[in-house]
Amino acid sequence: MTTIGEGPPRGFPEVEFAQRLDRAQAYMHDVHMDVMLLTTEENIRYLSGFGTQFFQSPTRPWFLAVPKSGKPVAVIPTIGAVAMSKTWIEDIRTWSSPHPTDDGISLLAQTIAEMGSRIGLPMGREAVLRMPLNDFARLRQRLDGAEFIDASPIIQALRLVKSELEIEKIAHACASVGNAFDAAPKLFSVGQGDVEAFRRFKIECLNQGVDDVSYLVGGAGAGGYGDIISPPSGRKIQTGDVLILDTGCTYDGYFCDFDRNFAFGTASDQVRQAYDTVYRATEAGLAAARPGATCADLYHAMHGVMTAEGDVGRLGHGLGLQLTEGPSNTPWDETELRPGMVMTLEPGMAFGDGKVMVHEENIVIRDGAPELLSRRADPELPVLG
Repeated sequence: MTTIGEGPPRGFPEVEFAQRLDRAQAYMHDVHMDVMLLTTEENIRYLSGFGTQFFQSPTRPWFLAVPKSGKPVAVIPTIGAVAMSKTWIEDIRTWSSPHPTDDGISLLAQTIAEMGSRIGLPMGREAVLRMPLNDFARLRQRLDGAEFIDASPIIQALRLVKSELEIEKIAHACASVGNAFDAAPKLFSVGQGDVEAFRRFKIECLNQGVDDVSYLVGGAGAGGYGDIISPPSGRKIQTGDVLILDTGCTYDGYFCDFDRNFAFGTASDQVRQAYDTVYRATEAGLAAARPGATCADLYHAMHGVMTAEGDVGRLGHGLGLQLTEGPSNTPWDETELRPGMVMTLEPGMAFGDGKVMVHEENIVIRDGAPELLSRRADPELPVLG
């Protein structure tokens, strides 16, 4: 096992943001959009390079107004001015926040009015507003006569295909976490509490080179697990248990997202068979992941291996600045796969008495076969101890 080290360079050259903006404005031109209003961390970061964990606080709203020509304008609380000035954004308009009666709304309305009256705002699946609804109502009143249209198709089109620099960051996160999973024999043991197991794994991920363990869930139980989204409960690992850890770690703002399964001491034939089934389902997904295929094709390829057992929902999704991004591997998502798309393959199935088995890998679509960003899991269920 090799420690990853410092990782790829942080941030992006200005030309990358200029290219993103050119693409955004081309899409805006096609739908006659005057300005696109962005309010969430990932969308603001994508077009500005502004990264801060201050988004964890819901107190202050943040805005980026993208005009149909020219560079974006940041309308942000004064506390963020220095950090935003380190990006390629030049026009930074601030107000003292939080404000009791006007938390940036008049400044934002004035900025938008300078750009036009046909305003794009992400409104579709997985979009959130991230500003008080009352303030949004006030904004609409101040922009009387303006038309708000859905910018979600533009956002998905922009972020769907990753640049090689973006892929490099995701690959680093995947490699770091892969190293942490390889350390499982020294991290996990019978008699250990699951709280300690989670904590030791988080520390190992950080030691291997990720910035943050933003997401870690899992489950453990005798003969398998029935819950994979909960935090640790304090239960001690026992002989015959199966443990899953599913993690989304970040490097320079970009996520990996994959899991690994481990048995302790012994594993039943039923558990081994379930693991083999989801492994083969992932193989089917890898074989189907070609440019021109659709996310629905990926779903059907993986689901077909598990049909006799049933599955537990969508079988993967997009990946990048968010732990889960569009599109989704579902039977109804006809998004066409294109080179540069980063996806997860995540077959999951029910088996036995209320147990599930889930497996996940991260890939990038290439011309021809996909590239695995996560190191492939063992073809047989690992047994520790």
